[in-house]
Formats: sequence, structure tokens, C-alpha cells
Amino acid sequence: MMHLGNGGFGLMGLLIFIADIWAILNIAQSSSENLKKAIWIVIIVVLPVLGLVLWFLFGPRSGRI
Repeated sequence: MMHLGNGGFGLMGLLIFIADIWAILNIAQSSSENLKKAIWIVIIVVLPVLGLVLWFLFGPRSGRI
């Protein structure tokens, strides 16, 4: 098993959190229907890593940087 030191998992968690916030802001700013926005946001909140990957692959493209 890989040892990440004292802050390895904390740093990884922080990066995932920042990416999730970025995705949620992009979803909120998109021109998609409100129901679709709400579903994507719930998926990202409930499944932070998997939800982010799914949104990146399958989510609406408008509003992304």
C-alpha cells in the first residue's frame, strides 16, 4: 500500500473538494434545465469523485471553462 505521509489524503481530499465546487458552479451557470442541474449537483455531492468523473464525461458542455 502506498504511504502518502501525514497530509497526503488531506491534500487529495482538498483537491477533490475544489474540483467538486468548480463543477457545481459550472453546472449552476449552465443553460440546462433546472431539474438536470439539480440531479448533477446531487450526484456530485453524494459521490464526489465518481460524480465528478461522470459529469466531466456525460454532463452538459455549456458554461465550462
